[in-house]
Amino acid sequence: MRRAAASVPANLAEGSARKGNQETRQFFYIARGSLSELETYLTLSLGLAYLSEEAYSGLMKTSGRVSALLNGLIKD
Repeated sequence: MRRAAASVPANLAEGSARKGNQETRQFFYIARGSLSELETYLTLSLGLAYLSEEAYSGLMKTSGRVSALLNGLIKD
């Protein structure tokens, strides 16, 4: 989970440092994939009772906001 969570901003940073739009967008797609991976781990954690429903709900809500921001970056 930590690796997937750290991968999101790391790929945003790396993509932002690239010169071409196509290359930049590719790293934003990778960040979105890492966010999806993190959501999967959150769902598994809920199912294994490592997270409460309340914690899961809050984290998924935050993930949804991050996903919307990423989609906005990808569209530009």
